[in-house]
Amino acid sequence: MRRNRNTSLDAVVTDFLLLGLAHPPNLRTFLFLVFFLIYILTQLGNLLILLTVWADPKLHARPMYILLGVLSFLDMWLSSVIVPRLILNFTPASKAIPFGGCVAQLYFFHFLGSTQCFLYTLMAYDRYLAICKPLRYPVLMNGKLCTVLVAGAWVAGSIHGSIQATLTFRLPYCGPNQIDYFICDIPAVLRLACADTTINELVTFVDIGVVAASCFMLILLSYANIVHAILKIRTADGRKRAFSTCGSHLTVVTVYYVPCIFIYLRAGSKSPFDGAVAVFYTVVTPLLNPLIYTLRNQEVKSALKRLTAGRRDVGGDK
Repeated sequence: MRRNRNTSLDAVVTDFLLLGLAHPPNLRTFLFLVFFLIYILTQLGNLLILLTVWADPKLHARPMYILLGVLSFLDMWLSSVIVPRLILNFTPASKAIPFGGCVAQLYFFHFLGSTQCFLYTLMAYDRYLAICKPLRYPVLMNGKLCTVLVAGAWVAGSIHGSIQATLTFRLPYCGPNQIDYFICDIPAVLRLACADTTINELVTFVDIGVVAASCFMLILLSYANIVHAILKIRTADGRKRAFSTCGSHLTVVTVYYVPCIFIYLRAGSKSPFDGAVAVFYTVVTPLLNPLIYTLRNQEVKSALKRLTAGRRDVGGDK
């Protein structure tokens, strides 16, 4: 059982102070510029993917790229929930966040994060059907079913975020109000609760652990079948194309899940390394996703070339 000491239940916290990432004062301007640049590049990169999928008829008619467009949309919003608050920590502005703002940030962080987790699973399932059941793929994964599955991922993510936010903020918070982290997240906020947090920590471990582990196992199962099917392809070119379409997704899944597991399966940890790991999957991963998909996916690169070539032709006609 954990309970904060030297607190009065008569006092009620109305706002929190996000202490942010520990950093040398002389690096404040540099870090501000770095994270500001990361945010701008994340928005532009994911917007480029989103517009490419929408504008190219060959991409937006295929479930794989519909899912990629949704992933880019999620990355843009997830970055917007986290990075602007993080950037404020490197300015003279107040580090205070209203109680309601903290609730909203925690909800949207877990809502968008868990939706992304479900989406990665759908993307793996889509690749499994495309490679292992190519003849039945148009029937098993069509545009209508893809839309229903994506809607289900959003609904499940919203429910997950609501559960986590409700359980976290049903507890009394009567001081102190300093969150030793750069966002309002469950482990950091629970340390400030004026009540026993054992149940919360258990539910967090089980809920997030079950969601992440289930999705991860389904992804691994899909890729085990995919690898088995790819090895049966007789031509080297066919194997190369199959690995190319799957390699980008597998890379993204790895850089997302490994830091997540490190953070939430060690919810009681107070290691300073946790902050750096959390920055990687909340700030850096949304930046890497468009780079990975454009550099490793030949069809996206071809669509970008067609898009830019089309604009040049329009400019030439004028």
